[in-house]
Amino acid sequence: MKTLNRSTHTSLSLTTRILQFGEGNFLRAFVDWMVHEMNTAHGYASGVAVIQPIDRGMVQVLAQQGGLYHHVMQGVEAGETVDKIVLNDSIQQAINPFEDEGGFFALAESEDVKLVFSNTTEAGIQFNSDDHPMDGLAITFPGKLTQWLHRRFEQLGDSESSELGVVPCELIEANGDKLKSCIQEYATLWKLGGDFQDWLGRRVHFANTLVDRIVPGYPKAEMTEIKSRMGFEDQLVVKSETFHLFVLEGDDFLQEHFPAHRYGFNVKYVDSIAPYRTQKVRILNGAHTSMVPVGLLSGLATVRETVEDPVVGEFVRQCIFDEIVPTISLPDEDPKVFAEQVLSRFANPFIRHELIAISLNSISKWRVRVLPTVLDFLDTKGTLPKRLVFSLAALIQLHLSGDFQLKDDEEVLAFFGDLRTQQLTGGDATMQVLKNESLWGQNLTAIDGFVDLVSECLESISTTSIASALSRL
Repeated sequence: MKTLNRSTHTSLSLTTRILQFGEGNFLRAFVDWMVHEMNTAHGYASGVAVIQPIDRGMVQVLAQQGGLYHHVMQGVEAGETVDKIVLNDSIQQAINPFEDEGGFFALAESEDVKLVFSNTTEAGIQFNSDDHPMDGLAITFPGKLTQWLHRRFEQLGDSESSELGVVPCELIEANGDKLKSCIQEYATLWKLGGDFQDWLGRRVHFANTLVDRIVPGYPKAEMTEIKSRMGFEDQLVVKSETFHLFVLEGDDFLQEHFPAHRYGFNVKYVDSIAPYRTQKVRILNGAHTSMVPVGLLSGLATVRETVEDPVVGEFVRQCIFDEIVPTISLPDEDPKVFAEQVLSRFANPFIRHELIAISLNSISKWRVRVLPTVLDFLDTKGTLPKRLVFSLAALIQLHLSGDFQLKDDEEVLAFFGDLRTQQLTGGDATMQVLKNESLWGQNLTAIDGFVDLVSECLESISTTSIASALSRL
């Protein structure tokens, strides 16, 4: 078996035009995949320099492999099974700034670098007033990026050659706006000057983004078979589904320097991400959250088993198409298309997604992902969406049963533990749950008909089988 590096594999020599904070699975299976495909098929000719954002990471392994790694993509597209492996050579440099500050800051002085991507976890985009280094690197990712941008301003000045696009992929709302705000706060805290702040506002183009691709990561259980297909030893194999969606609020500069939308990728430059975020959260995440308690109470273990089950699968489909989709409005697009894609992804035979894993923090997830749909449906249709309400009753029963090892906030688990101790059921349990404003951010008993419908569903679930309760819907 050959060792994977640039001496054992002939690869492209590319100009480094992209700085990437984060060497993890997601960016390598998402942004770097697009860059590689544009390089090989469309002459994009752009290399990536990966920066390790924290002191512990995988940059050393990435450097040992010359930036090379294999990407396993598996899924179902248009009814056809896809199972392919791509050797990605988009990464040209791998830098640990804690050991190579010089290499890190040298990239700030390059006129070739035009884009910065990041994925440093949801907690990565934070301002810390204690992050005030006299010398050396800042603690936070926004702090390091501020230092890097200031070096660029100092070396290239206020010129077109210094312009840059910043595209965060962290899973937080308004990620670009928040990152920019953090950088402005550091510039003020560190007294970097008005000229730098002015340059930052005019020459650095931030995008708000929405990303969507399931990336399970390193496929350890399948590596023997994958190695035989690759013919290489590779410590950085990454696995993903075939579906991808990248929505950006980005100006002309970003569209020019990251033109993936022109080459057949599911990349959209839009005026507002909000409706696309609503679509994803309500259909994909909302369907996940709604199916979990019903699936678990039905004795099912995975997402795929759930959507393929004749009873629960039909329940999930009706939730999506009859109750969630009608609350979504997109400019010039039909949310039913995304909904069909979601169901196809749920049935992906290559990904085992455990319901019990998705059940983590299900109460807060239902509040964020499902409750707004319920309220919008009631507002527009004048009636409650009975299947989504049923999912709440099933979630209550899941907690009251005590039969599952559920993980949630201590306060949530203690609350339901107290209800079990009191042996509350049916309407009594429903009233206690729905009036708990700490769970829902409001008193749900104030919604006309809500208590009665949840109570009816909960009584049906607890006294009959889940299948029988579903049939009554």
